Amino acid sequence: MSADNNLQVLNALDVAKTQLYHFTTIVIAGMGFFTDAYDLFSISLVTKLLGRLYYTKPELLKPGTLPPTVSASVTGVALVGTLAGQLFFGWLGDKMGRKTVYGMTLIIMVLCSVASGLSFGSTPKGVMATLCFFRFWLGFGIGGDYPLSATIMSEYANKKTRGAFIAAVFAMQGFGILFSGIIALIVSAGFDHAYNVPSFQENPALSTVPQADYIWRIILMFGALPAGLTYYWRMKMPETARYTALVAKDAKRAAQDMGRVLQVEIDPEDAKIEQMSRDKTNKFGLFSWEFVRRHGLHLFGTTSTWFLLDIAFYSQNLFQKDVFSAIGWIPPAKTMNAVQEVYKIARAQTLIALLSTVPGYWFTVAFIDIVGRFAIQLMGFFFMTVFMFAIAIPYDHWTKKDNHIGFVAMYALTFFFANFGPNATTFVVPAEIFPARLRSTCHGISAAAGKAGAIVGAYGFLYAAQSKDPTKTDAGYPAGIGIKNSLIALGAINALGMVCTFCVPESKGKSLEEASQETITEE
Repeated sequence: MSADNNLQVLNALDVAKTQLYHFTTIVIAGMGFFTDAYDLFSISLVTKLLGRLYYTKPELLKPGTLPPTVSASVTGVALVGTLAGQLFFGWLGDKMGRKTVYGMTLIIMVLCSVASGLSFGSTPKGVMATLCFFRFWLGFGIGGDYPLSATIMSEYANKKTRGAFIAAVFAMQGFGILFSGIIALIVSAGFDHAYNVPSFQENPALSTVPQADYIWRIILMFGALPAGLTYYWRMKMPETARYTALVAKDAKRAAQDMGRVLQVEIDPEDAKIEQMSRDKTNKFGLFSWEFVRRHGLHLFGTTSTWFLLDIAFYSQNLFQKDVFSAIGWIPPAKTMNAVQEVYKIARAQTLIALLSTVPGYWFTVAFIDIVGRFAIQLMGFFFMTVFMFAIAIPYDHWTKKDNHIGFVAMYALTFFFANFGPNATTFVVPAEIFPARLRSTCHGISAAAGKAGAIVGAYGFLYAAQSKDPTKTDAGYPAGIGIKNSLIALGAINALGMVCTFCVPESKGKSLEEASQETITEE
């Protein structure tokens, strides 16, 4: 085996000093992720409001809540759409090119963000059905953003700081979650000031004003704004040189595009491209023994770790409301009117994002090219396991009033190490270790495995965390295994993620062609 000399255009990208175009790419690709997080996580801010608006029954003595099937559908349908989008657009990104497909996903996201806020119908069933329909297609567009954002950033970056750049794109998720909380705070505070109404226990009929129906619509529709603002810049970006040279086999175009970006003269090296296209060793497809031999274990590593991480990560996000209620950050629903409840939930989510979610992402950006992907992922899973067991095993101790601060600190640390850990690295690594012609597809498969885990977490945890006592479950739910046992199960899942991390190779400091063995030829 011998390493073929790399193309000059790819070497130029690998050794390029950090320049303005790197940061421009981070912002353009990152705004997609900002929108993704805003759209996926803003729904949890308004589900309680939807329950009050559409499912409050005058004869019951407590505010309405979404029935279990409706609640699971409203929160989970976007995840199902995301999974489908990751597989479809990941494959399409390798067939049609990164840039073309990237524009398509953005248009879908903008249109469906607006449409989900315009969900029509005069009955609860009608509104929820149209909301779920548009959130599925919103998720479909978001799904495409995962493999394409990661692949574009990895193919533009230099090898020295590539990990930090891809992680920075993903870290925009943290700002998306934070922004969704801030928008919800502003909108709910404005409505609460304009319509000063009594709490539910003071006057059930007046505690939810009809105008509150605009709140959730405004919050959901705001997701279209950041995506729409970056469309022009996305379309101005040239196709990545690695796609143009290695997949489309157009050496001249790759040299021209990158010469313009890097402001240097680059030799197209047509002869070398010709020689590479004749070489049979790098023609294998996804469903071939050669792929299994070279990358089978790697694909198992990236899919299994992302799957296990997202079961824990999305369960934790759902579990937030229970935590906030347990420690008194969110008072009992009947002591507030509908708008105040949105405000309190948004305040709590914003605090968690500010104190643990956002810092965790940026710790990864700072350290990923110093300590490597493998070490950060292993450490993240380890501490998530430790803190989850530290919450779960003495759970009864933490629920006592005096111990709430310790409980929140532990809970925040599991979020911190998810983000300074596998939540970031599972996104980075699949964009580096597979060949250019399969890179977007394999990233899409890995991300889709993650979303399958998210669906297991979103639906499974909702039911599993119900009380073992059938008289204490939420309305419409069967008895579960209880929060304590659910958390122990999540701790075990994190520990399994640590084991599967050993199937993932280290790609720090290598060019994409070295990491994916793409320029290796048989002699």
